[in-house]
Amino acid sequence: MSNANAPHTSPRSGWYGLVAFAGIMMILLGAFHVMAGLVALLNDEYFLVDSSGLVLTADFTAWGWIHLIVGALLASAGGSLFAGRTWARAVAIVVAMFSAIVNLAFLSAYPVWSAIMILVDILVIYAVTAHGGESSERV
Repeated sequence: MSNANAPHTSPRSGWYGLVAFAGIMMILLGAFHVMAGLVALLNDEYFLVDSSGLVLTADFTAWGWIHLIVGALLASAGGSLFAGRTWARAVAIVVAMFSAIVNLAFLSAYPVWSAIMILVDILVIYAVTAHGGESSERV
């Protein structure tokens, strides 16, 4: 006997885990951006080149603030994505794209780490675009 008033439930596919992974990775990427921003603000000699060797010539104080802002955006978008908010999918894609561009511009100062962050940004964009609709389904 079925209840006509019961909400329709559909099982989540195995891809839901990939969307949850994207949300968690965005929170982690946000924390990494915040750490890079704090390093840029507090110890600009940590990086491999001076600020004139970057794609966009700006002092490390400006880069520090850029990383802090991108980190906060990534973490909040990742939390919303992990919570299953529908609007968070579009925000997550835009913020991950912006993060990849920032890391590309910062590549000469922090090459390996920036390359890793770009790769994770690409994975997040893939997870959200290919399977993001499954995060809003009800269980």
